[in-house]
Amino acid sequence: MWKMARMIGILMAVLAGFGFYLQSSADEFTAEDLKRWQDQFMAVVHQGEKLFHSGDLGKNRVSCDQCHPNAANTHPETYPKFQKQLGKVVKQQEMINWCIQNPLEGDPLPLDDPRLTAMEAYINFERRGVPMAPGKH
Repeated sequence: MWKMARMIGILMAVLAGFGFYLQSSADEFTAEDLKRWQDQFMAVVHQGEKLFHSGDLGKNRVSCDQCHPNAANTHPETYPKFQKQLGKVVKQQEMINWCIQNPLEGDPLPLDDPRLTAMEAYINFERRGVPMAPGKH
């Protein structure tokens, strides 16, 4: 009985060590990886900046920057939060779509649309360094 318990203990220790090895090795990346990922992120930010300053999202040629120069007064760090225009707690993407539908008179973007991701990336990038404050008004 004692030998069986010892064998089970050794097996559990080996499995735990192997699991730790897999977990710790999964997060390894190189400086080249970081640069590639940052370059891809910045390309999306630049796409969002172009969309934000263009009149292409709506039907009336109004652009987001006409109300929000350089993404001012968008406060992405406060989402999700109650948004009175929508009458409920929403994510940032829902508010972006509200603006596209209302002031811009356009069609909402699907949540998996790369343009919506780009808009969100640009808005968040402009507010980088601001502490997170979900729910704040």
